[in-house]
Amino acid sequence: MKAVLFDFDGTLADTAPDLGGALNKMLVDRGRMPLAIETIRPHASSGARGLLFVGFGIVPEDPSYTAMRDEFLSNYSSAICVHTRLFPGIEELLEKLESRPMVWGIVTNKAVRLTTPLVARLGLTGRAGCVVGGDTTPHLKPHPASLLHAAEAIGIRPSECCYLGDDLRDIQAAKAAGMFSVAVEYGYSGTENGGPRGWNAEAVIGKPLDLLQHL
Repeated sequence: MKAVLFDFDGTLADTAPDLGGALNKMLVDRGRMPLAIETIRPHASSGARGLLFVGFGIVPEDPSYTAMRDEFLSNYSSAICVHTRLFPGIEELLEKLESRPMVWGIVTNKAVRLTTPLVARLGLTGRAGCVVGGDTTPHLKPHPASLLHAAEAIGIRPSECCYLGDDLRDIQAAKAAGMFSVAVEYGYSGTENGGPRGWNAEAVIGKPLDLLQHL
């Protein structure tokens, strides 16, 4: 492998506390009780769609969805990196990749306008070989477009890249792009679709540094 690409939420960074804060503000503003982080965490990788469903039971087809999504994103952008942190072991993994040296990058369904400030506040600007957001290409994962865009941006063939993710869509995208797929068990995956070990990824890791044995 010549490059490692990471999903962001639930793989590279633990963003659930701040995503949950945006949802809980909406609930409190409506006189409802906030949800516990343990309830929110399994849905964090699905972004506004998943969190609005767990908080309010609404789906994108509901007439109120767009306005509530915009409210959620406004709340989130105003407090985007209060409690967000890299997962334990990620910084050590990045340092080891950089010492090889091996290119690493970020490919997420999160919009670029939200991803860029987070990358900066986590001290990763200038270290990532690429940062590809959900609106960088016309298609979201599980479509492979964003992964293929990342490979082109760093100048490395998809077959020489691996992609880590905590959601079935990540593994589907990696396979469609011809990349080595790695499912992570430390993120927000839960047991849906059989959990990480049921997604037919080429590798499953329990902690970030476990990736090294697959490179």
